Amino acid sequence: MTLEATVSIGWVNTVIGAAERLSVTADQLLAEADIAHSACELERWPIDDITRLWHAAERCTGDPGFGLKVGAEFSPMSISGVGFALQSAATLREAIVMVQRFQRLISDGGRFQVVAGNAATWLVYHPRQGQLAFSPHQIEAVLASVVGFGSWVTGTRMQPARVQFSQPRLGPLAGYQTVFNCPVEFEQAFSGVLIDNSVLDQPLPQADPQLAQVHERYTTARLAALSINSASVPEIRRWLSARIGPVLPRRADAAEALGISERSLARRLREQGQTFDRLVDDVRREKALQAVADSTSSLPEIAEALGFAEASTFYRAFRRWTGMPPVRWRKQNTVLF
Repeated sequence: MTLEATVSIGWVNTVIGAAERLSVTADQLLAEADIAHSACELERWPIDDITRLWHAAERCTGDPGFGLKVGAEFSPMSISGVGFALQSAATLREAIVMVQRFQRLISDGGRFQVVAGNAATWLVYHPRQGQLAFSPHQIEAVLASVVGFGSWVTGTRMQPARVQFSQPRLGPLAGYQTVFNCPVEFEQAFSGVLIDNSVLDQPLPQADPQLAQVHERYTTARLAALSINSASVPEIRRWLSARIGPVLPRRADAAEALGISERSLARRLREQGQTFDRLVDDVRREKALQAVADSTSSLPEIAEALGFAEASTFYRAFRRWTGMPPVRWRKQNTVLF
């Protein structure tokens, strides 16, 4: 797991590519989303950045079926290693279990839940938003990609038993029928795809147990490397910055969000020359300097907002950070912020 959801550049490029096929250039899209072009050189994007990209694509393309197009065009092969592992699975059901396991390599901006029934199985999607609300096109793209993935891995056009969304319909019904080729319902309790068990359990044409083990080992190693990078100092600092408030985030909270033990988190931070308490102190200091420079906030209000039980404790911490009391620092530095 990660402290903040991220998405692979492969999924980002799928969104940009779909916009380009609708005559919206990558430069236009990035400018509309207020994202630097250099971000395209990153391996992963924060989930809020891809959400901004989706909203920009909505505005630039004006296409109510944009999310469906993105999902239909997505290929697992754009995510190094994942596509090969899925292609070697014995059945579609086994491949879906692998998607659940390795989904973070594509995106951890959501998770899939498998709800098995006697005749059919629901694959339910639970989005994991950042600070920005997802575009409804993002949800449509995910379910469309499920059907596209099923068709790709089976070698035949997949026909779900039913598809449903928790959100209202965005475009004409004909667009949904083209992508899903089954009954589609809207404003339901959850978003998901219902697949017949006979389809899920049918042997896949390219199943190869030995090759599957090779690809699984490789993909598992990539997932482990991603987990290690998730405990990086910059990511934990960003996580703390978003959560510092009257109640301070604890090391146990960060460890739980990462899916590791407190001891493992402490060790990873120590390897980077940091401790959790020192990072908390650093982030509080940054926020305190900004807040004190803003003369609209009183010092007791700032102390409470940063999790200090008493104003006097905040004053002592501020003197330790700057060498002077906050009132004097405010007079000298207000113009700088």
